[in-house]
Amino acid sequence: MENKTPLLLSSRDAAKTLAISERTLYTLTQQGRIRAVRLGQRCVRFDVRDLEAFIQACKGATV
Repeated sequence: MENKTPLLLSSRDAAKTLAISERTLYTLTQQGRIRAVRLGQRCVRFDVRDLEAFIQACKGATV
């Protein structure tokens, strides 16, 4: 059986996955907390593994 999970997510899908707004996603990307994959001047995608790494980093952070 093939794995149908996409490797890269659009900003909308990445934000939905993290349960945050797209604006917050862009802010986190600008801060360098989430890595983005640029496929052109206007095409930005997010690697699922980078989103998982962000979640793990947040689990270890103190508030």
